[in-house]
Parts: sequence; structure tokens; C-alpha cells
Amino acid sequence: MTIEIKLILADLEMMHLDHNLRFKILEKVGIYSARFGIAEPKVVLTTREVLEMPKEITQGRRTSAYKYLGVSYMMHNLVFINVKKIPDEKTLENTIVHELVHLRFPYLSHGKRFNKLVRRGLAGKIFKPYRKRCKNSS
Repeated sequence: MTIEIKLILADLEMMHLDHNLRFKILEKVGIYSARFGIAEPKVVLTTREVLEMPKEITQGRRTSAYKYLGVSYMMHNLVFINVKKIPDEKTLENTIVHELVHLRFPYLSHGKRFNKLVRRGLAGKIFKPYRKRCKNSS
């Protein structure tokens, strides 16, 4: 094998979940949750863990979760980070922040504003804690 082929194969390898990686992910989730002003979510890292969760919690993204880099289960403060599909540290960090933006800004869909918030989160911005708006009875 030439060096170029070895480098390409090394780039194609996905992250392998071990205790150190699990700890690193949970640590990053804690740091970013604090920055976003949200409660730290429960984190699952394998599709097996998703399938072991009660069906009521993972409803809608249960059997299709394996297709995505991450999934937010907003009603249950749960995040799935699909370590098997994540190729590198940068993608891991982007995925964590992306899923936490879903939890912090549940009213936002994907788009320019959403992507801007992800970039701000990655840059270290600290957000005010999330509060539901009160309906004014006028």
C-alpha cells in the first residue's frame, strides 16, 4: 500500500467508542449545555442504547436514528450522538452543538438562523437561559 492509500483509509475510519471517548463527549455536552443555559441532557451514543430506551421517549426517530449524526428528543431532554457515523473531532463537536441548539431553541428549524447559532455556539458564545414566553392576556 502506498502512503496516499493509507492516509485515505485512515480518514475513512470512524471514531471508536471507548470509555475515554464517552467521557470526552459527556464533558463537551456539559460545557456546551452550560453555555446554552440549558439543563444537561441525557446522552446516548449507540443505536443499541436508543433501541433500549422506552418507545414513548424515542418515538418518531427510533429505528431511523442510525441514519443521522445526531438526534434530539426534545420532550425528554435526550440527545443521541451517533459515534459510528462521526469521522473526526470537528464533526463530533459540530454534532454536539447542533443537537444542543435544537434543545435551546426548540422553535427553530434548520436554516440560516439555526446555522448561525451553531457557529456562535462553537465560537464560545454564552446564551441566556431558555424561558418559555408567557402569553399576555390583554
